[in-house]
Amino acid sequence: MVFAAFVLASLVLAVTPGPGVAYIVARTLAQGRGAGLASVAGVAAGNLGNVLGASLGLAAVFAVSSAAFTVVKFAGAGYLLWLGVQALRRPSDEATARALSDAPRPARLIRDGFVVALLNPKTALFFGAFLPQFMDPHAAVAPQAALLGAVFVAIAAVTDTGYVLLAGGVGRVLAGRGAKRAAPLARYATAATFIGLGLYAAASSSRPAP
Repeated sequence: MVFAAFVLASLVLAVTPGPGVAYIVARTLAQGRGAGLASVAGVAAGNLGNVLGASLGLAAVFAVSSAAFTVVKFAGAGYLLWLGVQALRRPSDEATARALSDAPRPARLIRDGFVVALLNPKTALFFGAFLPQFMDPHAAVAPQAALLGAVFVAIAAVTDTGYVLLAGGVGRVLAGRGAKRAAPLARYATAATFIGLGLYAAASSSRPAP
């Protein structure tokens, strides 16, 4: 019964759009469904890293240390801003259409998604606050946190894949209306998303509300 409640709560939270979904959708619209799916894998791996960190007490460290939280937060914000600037620096017109039609290598997309997710300390704090609600206080904490966290990451990966499929369909419609016109729009939308996420991460509270 408790596990079923956890799965339901995880599904509701995973379906709710957030920065991770915005990142994945931006990648999909700019570079196609394959790039979106690779980004889902990277984000899932980064979230799993945060699960392991929360299991080992990293969330507790962030909760008591504003400095540790702030350093990681600004590192993640800086990386998002860098991705946005790189998107703006892509060549325009026909070269842009070619660049957007050829997505970066999957390894790079997975790496980017991993770094974006891992360098979000609020994720570790979220797991540190959310998972204990469904844990047995009389059993070992770390294995329970790792298992529940892995289940949450798997659920999020499935819902993120749904967003990729939806965004991929929208992307094909835009491409059908003229790749030359759609490519610059996708480039600016991608850059705006990354920069917006970076500014949001940098401007957010250095420590989460209780």
